[in-house]
Amino acid sequence: MTFINRFDGQLWQECDQIYLKHQQLCLQLQDDHQVNVNLLLLALWLDNQSHFLSASQWQILQQDTMKWESRVLLPYRKLRRLSKSCLAADEYQQMLDLELMLERKSQKLILHNVNQLVWQGDANNLTSYLSLFNLSDKDYKILAS
Repeated sequence: MTFINRFDGQLWQECDQIYLKHQQLCLQLQDDHQVNVNLLLLALWLDNQSHFLSASQWQILQQDTMKWESRVLLPYRKLRRLSKSCLAADEYQQMLDLELMLERKSQKLILHNVNQLVWQGDANNLTSYLSLFNLSDKDYKILAS
């Protein structure tokens, strides 16, 4: 199929619902395996929509996302975590709020990149994305529920 996708930011609201359901596991995958939670949620959402990307497309999305996140979001997240014991609760909440703003910026970048892709996948997205980290979707079937 040769068309340009036209997803909008609405999909992230649905991804937020998936995240709330599986927050602990998402954060564990992020911390233990450097899985990008936004891309993980996108993979699950795309699976629900029956839109499939190839493993190479997931690799490109991961690389493009990490270019930005490694310069801005990830160092800030590390600073926030290191600062937790030194800050008052309201100051720490301000840091969390800023990190959420950076996450939303990352989501816009991901959405822009996804909207440039042509569907090429023939396997589910969760499988394709987790395989980038040598993880099996069989170990994380709970995410698809």
